[in-house]
Amino acid sequence: MSATAAADTALAKPPANAFLRFLWRLFRTKRLGAFGAVIFVIFLFCGIFADLLAPYGFNQISPINRLKPPGEKYFFGTDNLGRDMFSRCLYGAQLSVIIGFCTAALATAISVLIGVITGYLGGKTDMVAQRFVDAWMSFPDLIILIVVVSVVGPGMPQIIMVLGLFFGIGGSRIIRGAVVSARENMYVHAAQSAGASTARILWRHILPNVMPPIIVLFTTRVGAAILAESGLSFLGFGVPPPAPTWGGMLSGSGRTFMYQAPWLALMPGLCLTVVVYAINVFGDALRDLLDPRMRGSR
Repeated sequence: MSATAAADTALAKPPANAFLRFLWRLFRTKRLGAFGAVIFVIFLFCGIFADLLAPYGFNQISPINRLKPPGEKYFFGTDNLGRDMFSRCLYGAQLSVIIGFCTAALATAISVLIGVITGYLGGKTDMVAQRFVDAWMSFPDLIILIVVVSVVGPGMPQIIMVLGLFFGIGGSRIIRGAVVSARENMYVHAAQSAGASTARILWRHILPNVMPPIIVLFTTRVGAAILAESGLSFLGFGVPPPAPTWGGMLSGSGRTFMYQAPWLALMPGLCLTVVVYAINVFGDALRDLLDPRMRGSR
């Protein structure tokens, strides 16, 4: 019994490494978030190695095999041109991963730049910047995206730029709130009294203390960017064909042959639903784990 108790104690003790300790807390206390993290890593792996995992090319046409249902040869079936839906979904994951991560990185950088500067300086700078953010957030999201994309034209760089700017300006409010709270700490006042420069205070004292909301903001922006890109592709403003995107597959053959071949809409729609849900629950778990106010008494 003593050996069993010792083994249980060893399993209950968190590891010494910070990253392993974080994973231990994630899988022990946030099982739904851990499940979302695993699903997200799987989709990330499939997107990165789509060239190796896809059994066919994403635009490999085989008219004799058009509208084949899911089976042993074609896992997700084929579309109206005979293209393998499984391969197209894998390449769609690759595009979604690139757009999601690049958009989230750009949006987070813009949010940090605006939020840190305005939150720390305050005064008229903060007032003018926040009134601009209020005006920006008052416009309907989809209308702004459609208008800007229709002006700059469809394409992956344009989508990343537009979505990054859109999410970045709106997300600056979250970073600003964290900076306003952090600048009132005693060590910030001590650094100001010691004559430290503004850049040093922002880099050494403010930015490290607002990293948890920045990380959470980045994870949530990945899912939002994938969903927004799919919506634009569904409306015809996303990445132009023949590049496969989940929204484009839903809008093209998926909508046209929905009743004749329902898997054309079900498969990309299921991939989109699962990956966005996984990212959202993982982001919620990150928020709970990184925010000291939500960790509980233990």
